[in-house]
This record gives sequence, C-alpha cells and structure tokens, in this order.
Amino acid sequence: MPTVALFVIVSMGLLLGGTQLKTLLSAMMAGITTRFSWLYLGIYIINFVFFLYIAFSHFGRIKLGDADDKPAYSNFQWGSMVFATAIDASILMLSMVDPLRYVQHPLFGAKAMSAQNYQNAHMLGQFDWGPMAWMMFASAAVIIGYMMFNKHVHVLALSDAMPMLQGPSRTKRSLRLVVNFLVVFGIMGGIGSSVGMEIPVLAKIIAQLTGVSDTIWLKLAMFIVLLVLFALTMVQGLKGGIDRLSSAHIWTAIGFLAIVLFVGPTGELIRSEIHSLGLLVTHFAAMSTGLTTAMGHGADPVKSETVFYWGWWLTYMPFMGLFIARISKGRTIRQVIFGMLGFGALGCMSFYAILGGYSLSLQQSGAVDLIHTLNTQGQAAAIAQVLATLPFKYIMLVVYGVSCFIFLATTVSSSAYIVSAFTSSHLRPTQQPSVVNRMVWMGIFMLFAFGIVFVGGFQTVQAICSVAGFPLIFVSALLIISTWQVLVKDRSVVEKPAPVVAKRKRQVPTVLPVVHDSLHD
Repeated sequence: MPTVALFVIVSMGLLLGGTQLKTLLSAMMAGITTRFSWLYLGIYIINFVFFLYIAFSHFGRIKLGDADDKPAYSNFQWGSMVFATAIDASILMLSMVDPLRYVQHPLFGAKAMSAQNYQNAHMLGQFDWGPMAWMMFASAAVIIGYMMFNKHVHVLALSDAMPMLQGPSRTKRSLRLVVNFLVVFGIMGGIGSSVGMEIPVLAKIIAQLTGVSDTIWLKLAMFIVLLVLFALTMVQGLKGGIDRLSSAHIWTAIGFLAIVLFVGPTGELIRSEIHSLGLLVTHFAAMSTGLTTAMGHGADPVKSETVFYWGWWLTYMPFMGLFIARISKGRTIRQVIFGMLGFGALGCMSFYAILGGYSLSLQQSGAVDLIHTLNTQGQAAAIAQVLATLPFKYIMLVVYGVSCFIFLATTVSSSAYIVSAFTSSHLRPTQQPSVVNRMVWMGIFMLFAFGIVFVGGFQTVQAICSVAGFPLIFVSALLIISTWQVLVKDRSVVEKPAPVVAKRKRQVPTVLPVVHDSLHD
C-alpha cells in the first residue's frame, strides 16, 4: 500500500503541475544525459557482451527447469508474447516519426537533410530498438527463470532472484527494499510514459475518423474505455487473456506492415534497408560506445537519443524479465536469449525499415512535408498525415487504431500483472495475483499516464523515462553479478573437456624362449 500511495501522489503532482513541469523534467534529463551517459552506455556494453558469452558457451545449454520439462507455449506463441508485451504501441508511432526527427540533425558527419543523412536516419532507430536493447531483458529473465525453475525459489520480487541480497541482516533487508522500490518506480515511469505518449496519437486518429474535437475530454474518455478493455484481459489472467491478445497483436502488426510495404515504394524500401543494415554494422561500435560525431554542432544527437532509449528499455527490464521467465520453463538459456533477439530485435527493426522508410520517402520525394507538420503540430498530426497517404485512408486509420489498442492492452495488462505479483505477499508459486490487486495497479497506471498526457509533450516522455531508468543501471549490474555467481556453480551442464587421445603403448617384441629339440641334439 505505501507504494500505491506514493504513485497516487506522483500522479496528482503531474495533474496539478501541468505544463509548468516541462522545464523541470527537461532539466533533469539534460543533467543525467550530460553527466552520466557513460553509465548508460557502459552497462549496455557489459550486458551485451556478457550474455552473448553465456549464450554461446556451455552455460547456454542449461535448461530452465527439470531435464524432462517441456515448453508450455509453441515458439510462435512464446515469441508473440515476448514481442507484444515489450514494445506496446510506441513502435507503431515512433518508427514513423523518429527518422523525421533524426534527419534534421547531422549524423555521423553527414549534413542535415542530405541524401546520406536520410540513410543514417533510417538506420539509427534500428540500433536503438535492436539487439543491444533487447539483450537488456536477459539480465533479469535468465536469473529469475533459473532461480524459479532450477533452484525452486519463490520469486515474488526482483530482489528474491539475487542470492547476494538474501539474509536476515538489516543491510540486506534494506537493499532488498531499495531494489524492489526502484523496480516498481521504473515500471511506472516507462510504461506510464508509453501510454501517455500513445493516447494523444489515438485521440487524433479518432478525431479524424469521427469529426469529434480532439480535447482533453476525448483523451479522458479513451482512458476509461482502455481501463474496461484492460480489466477484461486481466480477469482472464496470463493464459486465455494476455496470450490471446499477443497472437492477435502479432497478426495485426504483420498485416499492417505488409500493406505499407506493398502499396508503398517496395523496391526503394528494400534497397534502403539493405543499405541501412550495412551502416548498422559499420557504426555499431561507435554508437554503442558513444564515439560518434556531430560535426561540432553542439551535443551529439546520436548519443542523446541512445541514452534516452537506453533509459526507457531499462524501465522495461524488470517486468519483462519476470514475464519472460514465467513463460520460459522448459527452454534453455540459449533459446531464451536468441529467441528474444530473433522475435524482438528483428521485429522492431522491421517496423523502422518499413514505416520509417515510408515516412522518409514521402519527405524526401516532396510528396508531403512531414517535418513541418512534426515541428509545428506534433507527432500525432505527422502520423495521421502519413496514414492519410495510404490507399483506403479511413480503413487504414481504423486498422492502425485497432493495432495500437491491442498493443496497449497487451503491454499494460502484462505490466499490471507483473507489478501486482511483485507487490503481493504470501503468493504461492502456482498462484496468480488477485484480481483486486491487478485492478488497483491497472488504475494506478491509467492515472499516472493521464498525468503525463496532461503535462504534454514528447520531451516529458523522454525526461520521465531517463529519470526512471537511471537507478536501474545499478540493479542491472547486480543481476549480471548474480547470474554469474549461480551459473558457475551449476553442475547440470559441464564444459566438455578436450578429447584425450590415448597414447598407444609401445609394442615390445616378445622374445620366445628357444626350445631345444632333444631328439636332434
């Protein structure tokens, strides 16, 4: 209850502070980005290298569970749930407008709005939603899954999966409380910001379809509708509710991408993506370490965007780790890690390849001045303008809106489910959190997100995500250390020794005794 009360207070502060909080939040983000960007970049590099080693080494063969345990979900169901839960509707929106923001700034030494910069802008979003981002979930998923299914530890909170924090001492109890608070704080900051960013876009689409004025009252009505939809999903629980939404989400997303790919400049989009993949490989090390160049034009936009996204992905890490762990019993650590990269990273990169490529094509060809709309009216208006260029405009608006609703329902339902599990007491391993607990957290999510909508602006989303993600850098470091400590002691899978070639014994010729035949003596 103290955690619930805290976030009610924070939500009310956003509602009362309104747009006056923008300056404060932006200053907080700028300070963290300027002084501590090396921490964001450093933890992602360490995490990426560490779990690549785990996946490729003999540790990757460790199964989460007993030797005869089988996965509860098919590969497609598992991948759908992982993908749908992690990304929400943000990918449908930001994949259209991020490249338009990027192309206005000099990237990797190219001039703003130049032909090369269009290609750089197309690639940058794929890095920020690519393998390094998705690998961050492994820091929580692997250790939680191992402790739950191999050590049979009842993991109610993230701190339960860290052996180094267990014990009756006052210091360890305090550390567990701090870790658990930061986890809930991060989830609220990340998921709440996502919903707060997505509702205005959906409101704009509804206004275009119905002619209703796009006001705060329309957004409030949408929150009420979403709350009812989420409640129906939460009552169904993990199986039957979230997994069905996830499957519907994947097929809707694939259908929407296919339509844009085939009605747009298909050949141009494919060629652009091939070029972007080459650029991604070329600049991967520089982007990972922050050693990019802005040609002397002030702060490096590549680093600042990456730091923002790294903070956002960190806020998702605790709840995604527990969610992935809960659905991964019977899978090996290697399957979990590469499954996340396959379904997650490649899926997100596909959105930026197609939707981002289409937006840039419209801008570069002069068909629509999307950058002017983005800079003067905001990203909701720019997204609506992109959708208006597709055939069957109103049908596409409906398909896009439905896709966003399914994304939102999946992510917020799963988030409330996980947070309610973290904050439940005396929950048995096979028991789900109570419906009342889940509904309380659903309401907190909605109230917090509405506060963000009330403050307004994408900078507000960026600031809250960066602030919420910062303390989770240290939580991630503890998870990595804990993972190494438990895996090196595991004896279920041992590293295969090098084959020993048996030395052949030297054959000593046998000297037979000479037998004298006495008859011939």
